Amino acid sequence: MGPTVAGVPYCGLPPDPTDLWSRWNFDPILIAILLIIAIAYAAAVPAATRRGVIDRCNGAAFFAGWLLLSLTLISPLCALSVSLFAARVGQHMIIVLLATPLIAAGRPLAAARALAGRPRASQSETQSFLGALGASAAFAIALWFWHMPSPYAATFASHAVYWSMHITMILSALWLWGVLLDRRGTRAVSVIGTGLVASTQMSLLGAIITFAPHALYSPHATTTAAWGMSQLLDQQLGGAIMWVPGGVIFLAAAMVPLWSLVARAPLTLGAKSR
Repeated sequence: MGPTVAGVPYCGLPPDPTDLWSRWNFDPILIAILLIIAIAYAAAVPAATRRGVIDRCNGAAFFAGWLLLSLTLISPLCALSVSLFAARVGQHMIIVLLATPLIAAGRPLAAARALAGRPRASQSETQSFLGALGASAAFAIALWFWHMPSPYAATFASHAVYWSMHITMILSALWLWGVLLDRRGTRAVSVIGTGLVASTQMSLLGAIITFAPHALYSPHATTTAAWGMSQLLDQQLGGAIMWVPGGVIFLAAAMVPLWSLVARAPLTLGAKSR
């Protein structure tokens, strides 16, 4: 977010293994934005709590997710992602599989509406389906686009492109998890479908990257040897990090409402038989 330095990625030059832990990212603009987000949510908490929109668990989840997101962006992982594709993928997976679901569980939009005195508008099943479809499409497009070789390489050449990647992935993941964490019974089918689509497309992309016969990502052509890996091995590790955790976590998110439907089915059938 700071001024672009010609030829230098946002997170700096590739780090040396001996000085990695000194490579924290203290970009003042980034830190200010992160603090503004935390303060804005904290300001909305009293009104949202009074209205019964959120509780302590929601608030704890939000701040845990905010802290995790902040660490992925300012910790030495930022610098390591310049050297290793696996580190960049790991950063993305922490964001989309851990940080954003926690933030979404904090219900920040509901808290903002409560602060503004605006109740949540009800949605029809058609609107819910279209919202789930939009979230699935937005997340898939962001994930696949930014892991294509050319857009990926562009994030190393431009700070604006780098932050376009992070912002689109974070927002699309928040939208997706907003759908996946909706536990209203009428939304179960949309949640199940959204989780299955997310699991399938992320697993597919991870598998394609893992089994690619040659290295795809030019920014790492000369940066992996210092870490004891070939470029192809680094790429395969990154693909596996995307493939396995992404597939499993999104599949689990789909299975929770499916299990609830299956568990309720005998009770429904029993009630009808009487």
